[in-house]
Amino acid sequence: MPSAIFDLGMGIMSNKQKEEEEEEEEIEVEEEMELLQVDVGDIIQVKHILDETVALTMMSEDLSAHGEAVQIQEEYTHDNVKLFLMALACGFAAVAQFALASDFPKNRLWLGVCCASYFCISGILQLIMTFIDKDCIMMTKPLTDTEAIKLVKKGGNKEMDKYGIRVRSVFPRFSEFYTVILEFQGKAPPSEFVTETWSVGQFFDVDGLFDEEGM
Repeated sequence: MPSAIFDLGMGIMSNKQKEEEEEEEEIEVEEEMELLQVDVGDIIQVKHILDETVALTMMSEDLSAHGEAVQIQEEYTHDNVKLFLMALACGFAAVAQFALASDFPKNRLWLGVCCASYFCISGILQLIMTFIDKDCIMMTKPLTDTEAIKLVKKGGNKEMDKYGIRVRSVFPRFSEFYTVILEFQGKAPPSEFVTETWSVGQFFDVDGLFDEEGM
């Protein structure tokens, strides 16, 4: 009898210990999940956070029911061209500032060339962002894996092996509605597209805490 009571007591203690450990683990998980807080009145910051979340979601394996079988890869060529132009513009500016300015006015011709080149390249970059990028968040590559192509074609997407996806977002000023648009990149218009609109109130509370999992 005493041994049975002892075993029962030990069982109760072990159960309590397990419950305490589970509670500690839950508290640790809650502490690790730090919610991002922003000023919801700052439209640019809110859009930036939403755009980043959409881009990360596009690259996630959970994007479709196919999981790892269909992996979407981001297209970096366009961004690399812009980075090259930025670096080139900075190169001209650095030469003008540190190599030629000290001997002014002897080197005024080359100084003028460097300054003009800097402003021309900067203007080209601005035109690219205004008229080509527009509201684009990211672009993806066409699918190349044979099995992935079969799976998406079976699901109704017939041209993902020919064209990448252009992901766009629209968040007008003084509006609470955020819209994501998916369309084929490089396909002649009219191109098929899919659009979805949400209220930002679904992802931010009154204190500006962002619910990333909810998106």
